[in-house]
Amino acid sequence: MKITKTISVLILAVLFLWQSLSYSHPQAIGDLGADAKKEIEVSAVEDLMREHGALRRILLIYEELYRRLGKNKKIENHIILEASRITRDFIENYHEKLEEQYVFPKFKNSKLFSTVNTLKKQHEAGRRITNNITQIASAEMEDPAKRKELMRYIVFFVRMYRPHAAREDTVLFPEFKEIVGEKEYNELGDKFEEREVRLFGKSGFEGVVDKIASLEKKLGIYDLSQFTPSKVSSNKQ
Repeated sequence: MKITKTISVLILAVLFLWQSLSYSHPQAIGDLGADAKKEIEVSAVEDLMREHGALRRILLIYEELYRRLGKNKKIENHIILEASRITRDFIENYHEKLEEQYVFPKFKNSKLFSTVNTLKKQHEAGRRITNNITQIASAEMEDPAKRKELMRYIVFFVRMYRPHAAREDTVLFPEFKEIVGEKEYNELGDKFEEREVRLFGKSGFEGVVDKIASLEKKLGIYDLSQFTPSKVSSNKQ
């Protein structure tokens, strides 16, 4: 009898908890058992900024390639070609197109109009640099002149995109979030996600990051700990 009564109390408690959850967090019930990754919603600006994170990792790859070229080390062409392909497909033909279609037009009559014009010109310059990098890497790179030319384009690319992404992250994107309404802002997040899936499949951003990580591993720059200084002396006052 006591066992039956205890079970009844437990059942009632579970039902009460379930009902409370349904009213206070109705979406939570539908989310139970779903893939957690798919349920995470990413806002428009967060989407653009994490794509800048992918860009910065490409810059690290280019810097490592530059270092090896400078030491006249042998470099497999396919690594350079894969890095430039990811840059073209993900950064230039997807990320930058989103900015040009949905973000930049919002600043037509803004104090940032001149900044946006510069950012657009840098997009165009970046595409020309990527084309040149791809052309050089598509042929044999034993010619010292070609290796030197490739190093020059890598410098152009890295030197331009570091301040480019930083200016967007710290100036343009925060302002963009302020000037668009909440409804439009939320809709843009959905549009960005839809285009990402359409162009890159269900793996989307995560799949691109996996490809970047694969290149980092081939170049031996994947392990984050290697960038930590081994000895840093403290200046005693």
